[in-house]
Amino acid sequence: MNDSQRILASKDKVWAALNDPEVLKTCIPGCQALDMTSPTEMTATVVFKVGPVKATFGGKVTLSDLDPPNSYRISGEGSGGVAGFAKGGAAVRLEAESADITILHYEVDAQIGGKLAQLGGRLIDSTAKKLAGEFFASFGAAVGGVPAEAEMPAAAEGGKTGWLGKLTGTA
Repeated sequence: MNDSQRILASKDKVWAALNDPEVLKTCIPGCQALDMTSPTEMTATVVFKVGPVKATFGGKVTLSDLDPPNSYRISGEGSGGVAGFAKGGAAVRLEAESADITILHYEVDAQIGGKLAQLGGRLIDSTAKKLAGEFFASFGAAVGGVPAEAEMPAAAEGGKTGWLGKLTGTA
């Protein structure tokens, strides 16, 4: 899965945020704890739900292939007990569009096993895409200072979005 996010911040500011456990913790969906154990390793506790399975995963996050302030690879692996295990990562590359606009490019990969793997590829893929999208949108808003409402005018105006809005004519 590849995508990019336009962030209203300098490349150096985005790089610093990508290496700040407090920023990452607030942006990772379901993150309960994220602690730096070394300059390139963190421990994490994340709760997430895939279909009918909800699990708490504990594991570690590693930063590698560091090329400050241009790129790195962030990898994680964790165990969710009876739910199974998850492994994944993202290659992240920053590109300065201007002095205060950065394009964050990412390529995400994920593997799962155990009970989670029995749910089916399409459900897993759609959940992984959703979680990655939520993280990078939240990260862009946190670093760029743009409130989430500014990106979704219908929600900011109190209008309903999606199929409910179409049904009621408020989208």
